[in-house]
This record gives sequence, structure tokens and C-alpha cells, in this order.
Amino acid sequence: MSLLRKKDVSAMIAASQNGTALNRNLGALDLTFLGIGAIIGTGIFVLTGTGALTAGPGLIVSFILSAIACGLAALTYAEFASTIPVSGSVYTYTYATMGEIFAWMIGWNLILEYGLASSAVAAGWSGYFQSLLGGFGIELPTAISAAPGAIPGETTYFNLPAFLILFVITALLSLGIKETKRVNNIMVVIKVAVVLLFIVVGIGYVEPSNWTPFTPFGWGGVFSGAAIVFFAYIGFDAVTSAAEEVRNPQKNLPRGIIGSLAICTILYVVVAAIMTGIVPYQKFAGVDHPVSLAIQMAGQNWVAGFIDLGAILGITTVILVMTYGMVRLAFAISRDGLFPSFFSNVHPKYQTPFKATWVIGIGSGLIAGFIPLNVIANLVNMGTLAAFVLISVAVLILRKTQPELPRAFKCPGMPYVPLAAIASCLFLMFNLSRETWMAFLIWLLIGLVIYFTFARKHSKLGLDEANASVEFAATKEEK
Repeated sequence: MSLLRKKDVSAMIAASQNGTALNRNLGALDLTFLGIGAIIGTGIFVLTGTGALTAGPGLIVSFILSAIACGLAALTYAEFASTIPVSGSVYTYTYATMGEIFAWMIGWNLILEYGLASSAVAAGWSGYFQSLLGGFGIELPTAISAAPGAIPGETTYFNLPAFLILFVITALLSLGIKETKRVNNIMVVIKVAVVLLFIVVGIGYVEPSNWTPFTPFGWGGVFSGAAIVFFAYIGFDAVTSAAEEVRNPQKNLPRGIIGSLAICTILYVVVAAIMTGIVPYQKFAGVDHPVSLAIQMAGQNWVAGFIDLGAILGITTVILVMTYGMVRLAFAISRDGLFPSFFSNVHPKYQTPFKATWVIGIGSGLIAGFIPLNVIANLVNMGTLAAFVLISVAVLILRKTQPELPRAFKCPGMPYVPLAAIASCLFLMFNLSRETWMAFLIWLLIGLVIYFTFARKHSKLGLDEANASVEFAATKEEK
């Protein structure tokens, strides 16, 4: 039964307010910007081309389907975030409802999501950055321009730009959330302005004939496209990782989660419609900058330059927020004893998990440097979808077991909305490749090994229970 031991909700909230508490500097608008910063990036600027090749113009529907799955999960996230405003996101919520072993495994999946997403997005950033340098006649040596095997027919050893951007992001995160917030908000404003510029200029060049046939690969292609572009929505859940740094989290967290997802969904659908309306979907083959390609084919090269700049800034904010979410997740797991203790050490001056930030940042940078983007993108999707399934199950359990808990936000349509979230996420999971499933199962197996060899033995909840049992036995013996 120790595998299913649960944390008390009131104790979790109290623990978040002790000496390891972080500074509360974020409001609802900051959280919305944080969510937009995490969502608009590689998904829209890079993977839309891949999605179009899979779904054709039906990519518009693919984005809507992914948004529905994310939206349903977002409502359950919002309820949990308002009820348990503690760092750790779905890991923390699962610990309170389903038990330690489930919490550990979902935390392990979130590490897959946040850690690999940071690396994958950094690899995408590198491509746009080198394209921008090329416009000034600057080219990096091929050997340090990409991960090994990333460029067919070329000898590459390390993606240096991807590593360096993660190094810079890590330095920023280590200084504090206030500084991070300012930089993120500025870049979010710029990249949203760039997306709006594309919409305003591009809409006049749409050829409706390019939308025919609308689903050239049938609905199977649309569903596969939804599983691919799901990556574009990853990040809104990172907002919940900021719970301990939010003013009035019970109200502001739900606003940030739902607001950022709604804004990004509208932008994605409109951009997908315009992009596939300007360029026949077949022409996106082998293109890693599909949005700027579309505007170039419209003859508006000056806009394409702005889009490249917006893509760089947009992808930078995704790296920023995903790395932030990863650090705060490790902070929460470490505070529970399931990770080494230095991950939850807070710097006395900067009030950040300083050591954890640098370890995670450098580790993500090395992954980005050595592993190509296409190898890890689907794994990120799998880890995220699994997390969404678990959060939807957990909200049903908590409603049943602790109905008296104060909830500033309640997921509507219970139990149908969480059940629909579970079904839609499982559907997208089963549209991912067999290779992705195999890699995911191997990742889960590694997580189980770590749990039984380290985490279970060092669990603070387990140690507290053991101490309480010893004290009880001693008291009984005295009597």
C-alpha cells in the first residue's frame, strides 16, 4: 500500500508556504503571457509544414481537434490549479489523488515533456537563427550547425546555436521570475504582432482552389495531422508550474490557463487556413520555415524577414517557459524526496532553484546539441498526452473523495468533460507511430527502475509514515 500513499492537500499547501517558498510576482496577465510564450513557437513556425503534408488543407481541422483535446484537459487543469496552488503541476495533483507511484510516473512523463520539449524547440530555434545569419552572409561551419545525422549527406557533430540559446535562457531563469517575466512579456508582444502581420498581409493572397481537395489523405490524414500539431499546444500546462509564484493563484491560474489557450487556438486556425490557402500543401516538403515560405510565395519578402525574426523570438519564449516548467517540476519532486535534495535548494539572493536550473539547462542544451528535432518531437507529444489523461482521471477522483475542498474554479460538465478529455487524448496517442510507443514504454521502464531503487526509499512521505509508526510503537510499549 506504500505505493499508493497520498499527500494531504492542506499539508501540501502549508509546505509550499514554508522557508522554501518562492516570490509571488505573477498576475493573471503575466500568466496569460507565460502561456502564450510557451505555446506559440515551433508548433506554428516549424511543424505546420509537416502537418500540412500529412493532412493537406485539412490541417485547419487538425488544429481544431488538437485544441479540443487540450481545451478539455485545460478545464481540469484549471480546477486543480485553483484547488491546490502548489508547484509541480499534474505531478502534485496526482500525488494528492492517486498515490505516490502514479505521481512519480506522471512526473517522469512531464520530465519527458518539458525536458525534451526545451531541447526540441532549441533545435528549431537554431534553424531559424542560422537562416537569419545567412541573410547577412554569415554561415556557421557545418560540423557545429546541427546534431549528428540531422542533415542528410553532411557530417555534423553538434548543434552549437541550440546549446548556446539554452545556456542564455538558463542564466536568465537563474536570476529570478521577475526578470524572466519582463523578458517573456516583451517577446510575446513582438511575436503575436508578427503573427497578426502575417494574417493581415497574407489573407489577400489566399487562393481558395488550394483548399481543394480539402482532405487529400482522408480523415486518417487529418487525425494523424492532429497528433503531429498537438506539439503546437504544448506549454499551457506549464502555467500551473508557476503556482507558488502567483498572486491570488485560485483566480489567476484558471484565467491564465484558459485565456492563453483560447488566444493561441484562434491564431493557429487562422494561420493554418491562410498558409494552406497561399501555398499548395505539396510544396511544404522539406521546408522548416513554412510560414515565411508562404509569405515569400505571395511576393512579400519584407514580411518574411519579420516572420523569421518573430519565429526566433517566439521559439525563444517557448524554450524559456518549458525550461522554467521543468525546473519547477524538479523542485516539487525533490521537495518530496523523490529527487536528490539539491533540486529543491533555493538561492538566498535570487530566490530561485539555482542549482537545479543550471543542471537542467545544461542537460537540455546537450540533448539539443546531439539529438535531431524529428527524433524527439513525437516523444514529447506522447508524454504530454499521457499527463493530460492522468489529470482528467485525477479530477474525477478528487471530486469523489474530497468534495468539500474549496474550489475557486470548477470544471463544468462533470463528469463528461474529463471523460471526453481522456477519450480525445487517448485517441491522439493511438495515432502516434509504433516507434514512438516503444520509446515511450522504455522511458516508463527507466522511470520505474529509478523509483524502486531511489525515490521510494527517500520519499519524505514514506519516511514520515515510518517515523510515526516507530513513535506509535514506542508509545504503545511504554503503556
